[in-house]
Amino acid sequence: MKEGIHPENYRLVAFKDMSNNDIFLTKSTVEAKETIEHEGVTYPLVKLEISRTSHPYYTGKTKLVDTAGRIDKFKNRYAKLKK
Repeated sequence: MKEGIHPENYRLVAFKDMSNNDIFLTKSTVEAKETIEHEGVTYPLVKLEISRTSHPYYTGKTKLVDTAGRIDKFKNRYAKLKK
């Protein structure tokens, strides 16, 4: 890796899939407010609603994840347009 081209906060960050509690580490510059201890080391934590371990495309399972109520909002908004 070339020296001096990455930002100062380029470090290992833990990403946690909240739907199945899978944790993976990767380098990132993302700002994190929380930390987590993983395998004896403390990392900044970023929580995800969905990742490669829970996305239906990668898992082959058709599971609907709607934590923000987006589907209900859509149905309520367009229910008047039904004939």
